[in-house]
Amino acid sequence: MPIAALTKLWQATAGRSQFLRFFIVGGVGFIIDAAVLTALVRGLGVDPYSARAASFLAASSTTWWLNRQFTFRSDAHRHPITRQWLIFVLVSIGGALINYGIYVATLQLWPLAQAWPVIGVAFGSLAGMGFNFPASKLIVFRPARLPSQPASGAKP
Repeated sequence: MPIAALTKLWQATAGRSQFLRFFIVGGVGFIIDAAVLTALVRGLGVDPYSARAASFLAASSTTWWLNRQFTFRSDAHRHPITRQWLIFVLVSIGGALINYGIYVATLQLWPLAQAWPVIGVAFGSLAGMGFNFPASKLIVFRPARLPSQPASGAKP
């Protein structure tokens, strides 16, 4: 498929949908999460619960950066970069709790997931996305108000 056709396809789909871009970034985060988890559990012998904390932090930092650059790109971010990352991590606690809860439940209830913890990562990631997208859009990546814009509810 020529580059021009791919560009048109992108503009007609993901280029128009912030949620789809968020979903794609989440897919990259899933790959990072799964790779780090697998390396720690299978490569270094770390228990899957402790390894999950490290893999989640790696994936979370990756998705914050990609969402900042790709999903919610703006020249007028509301928060400075370090503060935005911290807010992202704090806001993501809700999604992380959902994610980790589903991960643990999957490992506890499904023997196949005990052998392959990445299955729990997949289910946890999908569940956490339902919380993370609106929180990211409305809190973390909300654009800064331009000086000429009145505050919400203020009369012009």
